[in-house]
This record gives sequence, C-alpha cells and structure tokens, in this order.
Amino acid sequence: MAAYDYDLFVIGAGSGGVRAARLAATWGARVAVAEAYRVGGTCVIRGCVPKKLMVFASAFGREFELAQGYGWTVGERSFDWKTFLNHKDLEIARLSGIYTANLEKAGVELIRARARFADPHTIELIGQGRQVTAERILIATGGRPKLPEGLDGIEHAITSDQAFHLDALPERVVVVGGGYIAVEFACIFKGLGSDVTLVYRGANILRGFDEDVRAHLGEELVRRGIKLALGVQHARIERRDDGRLVSHLSEGLKLESDQVMFATGREPYVEGLNLEAAGVQLNERGAIAVDAFSQTTAPHIFAVGDVTDRVNLTPVAIREAMAFVETVYRGRPTKYDHADIPTAVFSQPPVGAVGLTESEARKRLGAVDVYLTRFRAMRTMFAGQEERTLMKLIVDRGSDRVVGVHIVGTEGPEVIQLAAIAVKAGLTKAQWDETTALHPTVSEELVTLREKYVPPELQAAE
Repeated sequence: MAAYDYDLFVIGAGSGGVRAARLAATWGARVAVAEAYRVGGTCVIRGCVPKKLMVFASAFGREFELAQGYGWTVGERSFDWKTFLNHKDLEIARLSGIYTANLEKAGVELIRARARFADPHTIELIGQGRQVTAERILIATGGRPKLPEGLDGIEHAITSDQAFHLDALPERVVVVGGGYIAVEFACIFKGLGSDVTLVYRGANILRGFDEDVRAHLGEELVRRGIKLALGVQHARIERRDDGRLVSHLSEGLKLESDQVMFATGREPYVEGLNLEAAGVQLNERGAIAVDAFSQTTAPHIFAVGDVTDRVNLTPVAIREAMAFVETVYRGRPTKYDHADIPTAVFSQPPVGAVGLTESEARKRLGAVDVYLTRFRAMRTMFAGQEERTLMKLIVDRGSDRVVGVHIVGTEGPEVIQLAAIAVKAGLTKAQWDETTALHPTVSEELVTLREKYVPPELQAAE
C-alpha cells in the first residue's frame, strides 16, 4: 500500500503548475492538481492572453488611419465593447478547456478546490471536508494585483483583473502606475477610444528598462495622445453623486474620470496556504523562498512561478516547472538559468528587450560600446505618421559580445525573440555584422549598425 495518496500534489493550475503536473505524470508519478478558480492561471484567464487580445483590438483604429495613407477609403467604423468581450470570453474558455483536457490525457487528477497545508505532507481541500497526502508538493499559486493600503477611496478603483470585465468602455480613464501592465492598459484604453491619463510617482515610466527605451516610449505615448502625469501620486479618490471619480493628486492636481485603474505592482499569492504548518518560509519580499532548484525550506516542497517572485513571466514559470521535473522525477538535477530572458511590453508602439541595459552593463562590465539608431519606419512614414523606432545594442568591449538588445517599434517583440537566441549564445558584434541584412525590413538595422553611440553626458570622458 502506498505511503501517500499521491506522489506529487500541485497547488495551482496555472502555466507552471499544469506543466509540472503533466510532465511528472508522464514519468509515472501519481499526480493531483488543486485549482480553486479556472484552469489556466493568470496568463490564460486574466493576463497575457486576454491582454494581448485587447492589444489587437485596440490597434485597429491606428491601422484604419494608416490604410487611408495607402489609398484605401475607410468608411464609417465603430467599436462594440460587449461584442469584443463575448468573443474574448469564448476564446479564454476554449483555452482553459484545452489545459483541462491535457491534464486529463496525462492522467492527472484535477481537484476543483482551494488547498492549504494541514502539515508538511497533508493538504486540506477547503469545502470538500477531506484531506489528502503527498510525498512531494509543488506550490504554483502565482501572483495577484495589489492595491495601496490606507488610500482614502481606493475601494472605487479597479485592477487589471476587473479591467477584463467592465460593463462598458469608460470614456475617461486614469491608469495608475509606470510598469508594463499600466503602460499596456493605458495604450489599450486609448486605442479603443478612451481619454487616458497615466499617473506615475516616478520621473519616467518602465523602471528597470533601459533609459533610452523609457524616454523614447514616453515620447511616443504622448504622440499617441496619452497624457502623462509623472512625479505625482494619489492622495485620495472621490466618487461624486453622478458616479464620476475625482483623483486628488499631490501638487494639488485633480483628474476627473469614469474609471481609475491601479497597476502598481503584484504580490505572490500565498494567502491562506498555511505555509507555517508545512515549514515553508517566505523571503523578505513576501515570496516563497527557494533555492536554485526551486526547493523551499521544506525539502520535499517546491515552488515555481510568480509565487517565488524571481522573474515573473509565464515562459519562466514553465521552464522552472520543467527543471523541477528533470530534477525530481528524471534524476537529472537541473537549474533554470534566469539570465538573458527576453521580455516585451505590448504598448503601442511595443517594446522588446533582452540582456543588460546600458546602465547595468557599465556597472557590471565596465567598458561597453553602444550602438543606437532612431528612425521613421517605412510603413508608417509613407502614411505620414511621425512615429519613430528605436534600436539599441549594448556590446562588452572586452569580449565583443552583444550583451543587450533593446527595441521600441511595431515589430519589437517579434524581433527580440530571435535576437535573444544570439544574446544567449554569446555571439559577438562582429558576428552580427557578418550577417547579411534582409531588405527592406525594420530588423535589418540590427546588423547594419556601425557607428558607436556615446551619450552626451559621457562624451567628455570618452
């Protein structure tokens, strides 16, 4: 008789949890997954996928404008928010169903309940009145949006979770935050026809990205008609009798809107897990503390994805899950390398980045060479648009390796996926230069950059 009910019990059926469960079951483990909401997690249900669909929807208005520049006659047009939401919800349901079917095909038992620890090897299934045991347990509960505590009127605001299900498209929106979620939703709402103000307490958006990228995208957002209120923050939110909201900001500023959306960060979703009963500790950021093999302070308990707050991206959670299965069920200890992970901001125009920023490279490597270009892409320039694309390469002067690639432009995320291969492989600038340009494309600029760029503040030192 087996000592435990399951070889592996997974808490959370998001991308990381589902991948780990399927792979472990494929290698003969008896696996169960507990999910309290819908299978698919943040990415499929209320993150990457529905957000990207909203990005697609919001971009068509711009496409109609470009079409006129190419001689097309564009007639009367309108956008129906509820029609889009219905189609979006059908697609999300389809994808969630695929995730569920894949678990079933792999022989994984799906338990639709919230789970918490009763002791290190025992899981209590809330609402089912029963407990199960497992030899190993994987925590993959992800993250969730967080709202500022103690802000008067914060109950009138929404997060990205609610933005996917609004009854109507707001006429005026205040988006709070400077990270990728805030920037993306500001562009989404603007593209769909809302009047948008982006409020951020910092001096510039996208903290952590390359400074040239931050400045360039900020200029492009303003060019698109998004108003930026930087260096200010909310003092309180007031709801008027007519339902309109008034954001009272520092410096005495006031903004009226129909909706206020906060995108000021996410936090690991550990609430209610009763981690103390399992001997699982949190780190100083409130995330589950893990080692390079995703092992927690309890040797038989592991954690992957956003709940560990390492690199909060869906493909990273999947790769961490794969490394977990390799380590535990295939006897091949595997550490996932978190370096040189490509990332994208699906703003309009979008951002693609991989590797080090210029600031990071100078601190870590010392002498670096920078190659930078800004230009009007053929597609938009022909239609009379002023939008400019930015491309930037960071090169380690000592080894000639390209250690960072940064793009702001229409094809940025698609291009950066392939650029990431070169950066991860350690290819040199000389090897990039030896690559024949594909003309006419935007991406050819990456292999034709020859003149080094020196920022004005460093020109004297150079």
